[in-house]
Amino acid sequence: MASILITGASRGIGLATALILGRNGHKVFATMRNPGGSPQLAQATEKEKLPITISTMDVDSDTSVRETIGSILKSNGPIDVLVNNAGVEGSGPVEELPLSEFRRIMETNYFGALRCIHAVLPDMRKRRSGCIINITSVAGRVASAPMTPYAASKFALEALSEGLAQEAKMFNIRVAIVEPGLIDTDMPREFTARTGGASSPYPQTDRLTALFASSLEKPTPPQVVGEKIREIIESGSWRLRHPAGPDAEGYLQWRASLSDEQWVDWNAADDDTWYRNVAQTFGVDAKAIAARKRQA
Repeated sequence: MASILITGASRGIGLATALILGRNGHKVFATMRNPGGSPQLAQATEKEKLPITISTMDVDSDTSVRETIGSILKSNGPIDVLVNNAGVEGSGPVEELPLSEFRRIMETNYFGALRCIHAVLPDMRKRRSGCIINITSVAGRVASAPMTPYAASKFALEALSEGLAQEAKMFNIRVAIVEPGLIDTDMPREFTARTGGASSPYPQTDRLTALFASSLEKPTPPQVVGEKIREIIESGSWRLRHPAGPDAEGYLQWRASLSDEQWVDWNAADDDTWYRNVAQTFGVDAKAIAARKRQA
């Protein structure tokens, strides 16, 4: 059984992954910013007597990452697997978002993962053994307005992972990218509650929130991603990219079937054209959903 460090384990994919791995006998170090604010994992760990240790760690902080991971290594020995899951959502038209918002998202989603990689990689390299799993998104391959700030951070993490895989394989260290589709977590739920605002000249927020709301009518639970992560760990696979969820592979293939110019035109279309295209392509009446959201 492996010794596994997971970031962002307080809820959603991180919580589901920690429980799945712990229930399958792996030794899990579940980290999060505020354990007291998310007691579910601690309660399940105690009730089921799972091999899970919960620690406070803020991936935005050099000191927090260095001290927490250093303490785990000192007290419990090597970390076999790092699962970089901690992430934040951010969206909005590029023109309307302040630079500080782009920095906030990149700090957690990209630099947070990099901090953790720096903390575990030297020991993995010396032992010539280890696995680093970075959770990105289909948004790490496809940028859809108004999710541009989030996609930018996930594109960056994809690039980091691809380059790291080339270096790490020389030392028998596996690197894997997990690319979830739309998963039923707090992030898409919070996103679907938004509107573009009457003053914004950009319609993409209202359109995409309606599409997300449609997908969440038949939600995919985060356990689907957790099982994909377990499969990667236990299989020993050297495959780099792993789409996760029922819609992920099909969505990526559909985007690949379009030229870049067609993709830009798809999202730059007027409302009537965009809603008609969504209905024809996905069988979703997003226009009706958007109308209901405006009336709510």
